[in-house]
Amino acid sequence: MKVFQIGAAGGVGRRLTQLLIARGDSVTGMHRGPAQGETVREAGGTPLIGDLITDAVDDLAQKMQGHDAVVFSAGAHGTGMDKTTLIDGKGLQKAADAAALAEVTRFVLVSVFPDALRGGEAGEGFEHYIKVKKSADVYLTRTDLDWLIVRPGTLLDSPGSGRVTAGPAVEYGDVHRDDVAAFIDAALHEPRLNRVIVELTSGDTPVADAAAQLAAA
Repeated sequence: MKVFQIGAAGGVGRRLTQLLIARGDSVTGMHRGPAQGETVREAGGTPLIGDLITDAVDDLAQKMQGHDAVVFSAGAHGTGMDKTTLIDGKGLQKAADAAALAEVTRFVLVSVFPDALRGGEAGEGFEHYIKVKKSADVYLTRTDLDWLIVRPGTLLDSPGSGRVTAGPAVEYGDVHRDDVAAFIDAALHEPRLNRVIVELTSGDTPVADAAAQLAAA
């Protein structure tokens, strides 16, 4: 499988690249800066310069040509509400339109758990982020793409357990970036697992089994 990653230099993205490469797939990782390109290369992917803000849909489609799937895990990461709108919101829309234009139907979006930061102090910027992410989810579900939306709980950098709880609706909790990447890796290779939203937290089910059970359902 040839996978085109948007956000390949991020915490989930670089882990996913390593897993895909280990199973024999190839990964093109779109990035903006030299440091991000080196991160993609170190993970085993092929770096490709691109920018969700400045690239047109046609530009992105040209980059995606020849791939089997797109994984979108990019984000503004607290750089301001305007960037959140341009990257997490409009950027996702452009990427989805580009995938359709390039005839890359498989599209996986890493979104956000509806209860993110429950009990915390969510400021104006975070509320804007949640609204933008929800609108992006809605946009993707209204396309003809073979989409999958993954909504992880609060992300942890510590080593994963290889076990998760996954389903259309699960109780809120933490989840390791390792395990999010592992779930996406498994989901990409479960073609029946499509056009569904999956919430994901740490749990007791081996990642591959969780993806297979959802695909069978």
